[in-house]
Amino acid sequence: MPRKKKQEESAAIAGPEKGDFIAPPPTDDEDLEQDVEATLPQQEEFWRPPVRFGSVPVEKEPLGWDRRKAFRKLFPRVALPFQVVERVAFGHPDLEPNRLFWGDNLHVMRQLPSESIDLIYIDPPFFSGRQYNVIFGDQNELRSFSDIWEGGMPGYLIWFNARLFEMRRLLKKTGSIYVHLDWHAVHYVKVEMDRIFGADCFRNEVIWYYYNKMHDRRKRLLPRAHDSILVYGKTSTAKFNQVDIPLDEPVRRLARKKVDGKAVNAKDEEGNLIYITKDTRALDDIWRISMLQPADKTYRIGYPTEKPPKLLEFAIQISSDEGDMIADFFCGGGVTPFMAQRLGRRWIACDQSRVAVAITADRLTRQVEEQIGRLFPVPDFTIEHWGVYEAKQLSETPPDQFRAFVLKCYGAVEQTSPRSRGERGGAQASHTAIHGYKGAIPIWVGEPSPRKAVSAKDVEEFANALRKTLRYQQDNLREGTMLAWAFRQDALDAADRLRRSERTDLNFVRLDMIRIDSPQFRQHVATLSTTHADYENFLTFVQPPRIEVLYKRIAPLTWSFDVSDTVILNPGAKIINVQWDFDYGKRFSSTPGYSFVRGSKKEPQLQAQYKFASPGKKRVACKVQDDMGGEGLWSAEIKVE
Repeated sequence: MPRKKKQEESAAIAGPEKGDFIAPPPTDDEDLEQDVEATLPQQEEFWRPPVRFGSVPVEKEPLGWDRRKAFRKLFPRVALPFQVVERVAFGHPDLEPNRLFWGDNLHVMRQLPSESIDLIYIDPPFFSGRQYNVIFGDQNELRSFSDIWEGGMPGYLIWFNARLFEMRRLLKKTGSIYVHLDWHAVHYVKVEMDRIFGADCFRNEVIWYYYNKMHDRRKRLLPRAHDSILVYGKTSTAKFNQVDIPLDEPVRRLARKKVDGKAVNAKDEEGNLIYITKDTRALDDIWRISMLQPADKTYRIGYPTEKPPKLLEFAIQISSDEGDMIADFFCGGGVTPFMAQRLGRRWIACDQSRVAVAITADRLTRQVEEQIGRLFPVPDFTIEHWGVYEAKQLSETPPDQFRAFVLKCYGAVEQTSPRSRGERGGAQASHTAIHGYKGAIPIWVGEPSPRKAVSAKDVEEFANALRKTLRYQQDNLREGTMLAWAFRQDALDAADRLRRSERTDLNFVRLDMIRIDSPQFRQHVATLSTTHADYENFLTFVQPPRIEVLYKRIAPLTWSFDVSDTVILNPGAKIINVQWDFDYGKRFSSTPGYSFVRGSKKEPQLQAQYKFASPGKKRVACKVQDDMGGEGLWSAEIKVE
């Protein structure tokens, strides 16, 4: 049963509510740059060139590493807030919630506290082919895999190294990491992990032997029937628990004991050999676990690369204790948090696919409702977005939270009290009309609702507030920026008049008027893009689809449902997944078999049929996700006959 940890150990899972915005922690880049050389392990002996071959060049640092800026040279830091879009409650608000993130895992990890995680298990994209890795098909997933494949194997390793480096920072000193790969890249990744974690921190190469895989006998090679899992500890004190597994049949063996440090056969007082019967053995580094088959209705959710929960059960039991923090930053269908929750651990999970996050949330909710919630109190979990935000929910937040969020996204800081900002201060009126600063430029933020467009009166009030600041009066700083969803024509005209008065009146003010959903708003993020990172799509806003469901009775207790008339509000987007809950209650929890349904060409199924177990009033719900990240919920009550 999970136990409460100390406050500082649970800092990674603070308890926000739906609609909250969590700002990233402040970072002093100069201090980071001074300390960055000490962050790689010291291992001169391991990488020293052999003497008899003379001066052989040996690369001691991981690919992509910069001695001054680490991986931030190729992948600059982007400090955007988290948007809490939902808190799934299980009735224990006193427990710290677990966290499920949608966003680029590198930037999510950079905003989590150091040494806060006990175990990381990741099943990252294999270097197996572009189409092999694309599972859900959202645009974020497609862009990310395009980035991974840029530059072949070196590009893949640089992309991966930046993330491994952050995972090492997040692990506690007693923590471990499991990296699940196949034959394409495992040997290359091991070399890089030796450099990032230290060769002396390597623990095991676990072989997952999936003996029930179907093989193509036409290929002229031995059937491939295993994956590799690289296991590293943060330090030599990494946590380890011995796990025993049952034998197929009991085995009679000689008993052994140690004499003078050597293992010898044990004997009784009369000198007879002692035998014991064993029905278990210690788990070794060959894990014989079957692949999930299409007939498996307990765990399988339908996408091609999902892993059996037994893999995660072994890893979690070996390298963590009850109540520890488990993380998976490539969570896919959510098997890692699923098993962590089942085994009484806390968890953090992240994926770049909105569909993956929806399926994971659904799977975790159903698990609690069906079994785990009856055994011990389960914490709530939050669903948080980074980089792509739900505009509708943002428009419904309180004005102070909305302004704080917009300022953080724009790279500005909030205005403090006038007395504490003497260099920028002024009358109380300026404090109420100036919401923040970007550098020296004052910033004003509009209302949360897009229906409340900026007016000429707002423009005049902001201009007057600027005129009352000390910077305006002493340093002739006559610039300001207004951020809002929309600007009325009279506001644009008022700003134009202020700008034109520069020629005739020293009392002029030059205002930039920037829409929050425009490329200009996110320009400061897009300019960080380098040859190895595409940041142009960070900081975007999406709308939920307007779901239209046609439903009718087609047989006794049997109904058909169709979402083909759903309207997608994000330009250029399309439906990519549909989930159905035919017993909708307090929480959405899709009916087994209706979470990730695909047709013969892997397209999402927009129609569904369901036979209810009994007649009566039933509440049905449907979730639809589009490939830009928009998600909507529909529900209705029907009378089943």
